[in-house]
Amino acid sequence: MHWLSRHRLLILAAICFSFTGLVLLLHLAPNVPFVSAVWSGEKRFEDFLQKEGRKTPTRDDFVFLGIDQSTLELPPFAPEELAHNRAFQLMTARPFPWSREVWALLLDRLFASGARLVLFDMAFNPPNDGDPQFHAALERYRGKVVVGANFDAANAMQAIVPNESLIPPPQMADARVGYVNFFPDQMDQRTRSIHYTLTDRQLAGLPPHPSEEVFHALSARGLEQIGRGADVPQDHTAHMLRFSADDAYQPRPLYEVFDPKFWHANYHDGAFFRGKIVIVGGSAQIWHDVIDTPLGPGRPGPKLHLEAMAAAMAQQFLRMTPLGLDYALVAGAGALAWALIGFVRRPGVVLALLVGITLAYLAAARISYDRAGLFLITLPVLTAFLLSGFFSLGYEYAMERLEKLRTRRTLERYVSKNLVKEILDNPDSFYSNLKGVRIPATILFSDIIGFTSLTENADPEALVRQLNEYLSRMTTAVFENDGTLDKFIGDAVMAVWGNVRSHGPAEDTRMAVRTALAMRRALRALNKDWFARGIAPFAIGIGINQGDVLGGNIGSQEKADPTVIGDAVNLASRLESLTRVYGLDILLGPTATEFVRDEFHLRSVARVQVKGKTEPVEISTLIAARRDGIDVEFLRHLETYEQAFQKFRHREFREAKILLSQFLEFYPNDFLAKMYLERTLEYEAAPPDEAWNAIEVFKKK
Repeated sequence: MHWLSRHRLLILAAICFSFTGLVLLLHLAPNVPFVSAVWSGEKRFEDFLQKEGRKTPTRDDFVFLGIDQSTLELPPFAPEELAHNRAFQLMTARPFPWSREVWALLLDRLFASGARLVLFDMAFNPPNDGDPQFHAALERYRGKVVVGANFDAANAMQAIVPNESLIPPPQMADARVGYVNFFPDQMDQRTRSIHYTLTDRQLAGLPPHPSEEVFHALSARGLEQIGRGADVPQDHTAHMLRFSADDAYQPRPLYEVFDPKFWHANYHDGAFFRGKIVIVGGSAQIWHDVIDTPLGPGRPGPKLHLEAMAAAMAQQFLRMTPLGLDYALVAGAGALAWALIGFVRRPGVVLALLVGITLAYLAAARISYDRAGLFLITLPVLTAFLLSGFFSLGYEYAMERLEKLRTRRTLERYVSKNLVKEILDNPDSFYSNLKGVRIPATILFSDIIGFTSLTENADPEALVRQLNEYLSRMTTAVFENDGTLDKFIGDAVMAVWGNVRSHGPAEDTRMAVRTALAMRRALRALNKDWFARGIAPFAIGIGINQGDVLGGNIGSQEKADPTVIGDAVNLASRLESLTRVYGLDILLGPTATEFVRDEFHLRSVARVQVKGKTEPVEISTLIAARRDGIDVEFLRHLETYEQAFQKFRHREFREAKILLSQFLEFYPNDFLAKMYLERTLEYEAAPPDEAWNAIEVFKKK
């Protein structure tokens, strides 16, 4: 390895590992604006995965009874509806909070229907009417009910627990009480995890201690009550949840449980609740019991408790890669970028690899999340990889440009600038293109019909935009079929096959014909789009001819263009003009016709003698490629046209007239058939002289 290569590799290594070190250092400054964007952006990416990735399956046995606005306001009830409905009597007697006898009646109704568990996302702290009845119900259904407690952050995390008349102290030690708190991330106040258990020291911001009293979350208590306590993590740490779908556990209005009409219609007289786990909590906006999560703001608290239970039962917890592995992946990304730039010496391949590896890593991150619940560190890794890669690639590009510029300036001291540019930009083909050479080539001319008249009344800017859109699509058709765009002649396009690189005369011609079909399809799509936008459509004529041409750099000493000239080029141009005469969009010269006959459906047009030619030529038009599945019925009728065409050539005008009439019965608007029918009728009435040979002579271009 020579010195320059080693020198560049060292510089590339410095670039790559500088960016890698920068990304790693950014992790140490999480609160500095802008500087920490990479690592904070990783959190946004993780949220995106949670939003778009796999969810914890929704459980059919979870029900959310919500104290919504309709329950708080209650519809007007008739006296007979209230007469025998104790719950409605209590709920209409005064605004919420109602007498707690309502909750006793609710428990009786749910458990009589076979409910498995009822959780209350409420802390029944101050005494209230109906406490004795609710206490009796809590005792009656011990082991099937859990009520909420709350740690008040505004009051040094003091526990707000059910009052003593409901559950005797110490309430937090009672298996029927669980805290309802979720602890959001300090960075953005989004809840991503849950503490199923925690201790006093944790509430004070200290590490947990084994000898401390352990508090249990509402969801943890619920799982213990149904015999799933083994699913509850007991390590007092926060566990990231794989959330359920947004439409999971939608709240049902609580009052419907007490309304006989809804009880029968919606709950099948209670059969709906058999085996169900029911949570009761606020769902009206006035409760403000909503929590921001990675899936979006405003997730109801009771719904989140059910999601915490579902995640624990299915063990759908998420985890992060260890910090050491994070650093190793970031460093590895920088090293990989250095290896790509340093040892893959083709910029296009390097760019493709940078993009490909990035997409592959993103796919791996998604698969890792969906299948393993692992957040594979992504944004810092890709930042180190792409920054290192693109800046190194930019350095290499700059060095190549400097070397090229240095060479150019050296050569410009001895030869002209134009010649230097040709030598440097096309060194392989430079010498072969300097002198003229006779070669077989296929030439395509396309032109917009009536474009001059369009320019007279059209808005110039709009017309130029339309023309550029048209030429872009036509150029694409040429390039996709390996053609050389020779030049634009106003709105016309000239393309050549065989002058720069040839696949053989026959294949060159077939590629030109494929281009013509692609142009036809592209123009149809453009016209459809323009019509929808109120823009006048274009119509084009295309002429294709194959023959020997003179290729080379044509021009003056000051300016020259690589192009082709000759009789074959002129005929292609004349064929394009004749498309207007015969009402067709594509015309082929004689040699081109023979080269493509096996692959494409063709139609005979005429024997013509164009201006500047002394010999007539047979021309045909292009129908479609044989593999395109053209209408069989049309092909059958096309045989009738071809028979008529031959009858016309042999002066059998009466038979030609009959055959053309048969063809026009099915295709009455066919311009070419109507033209020949008119001529046939004329010749039948006044036959041409013996010298007539069906040649059409054109004196103008």
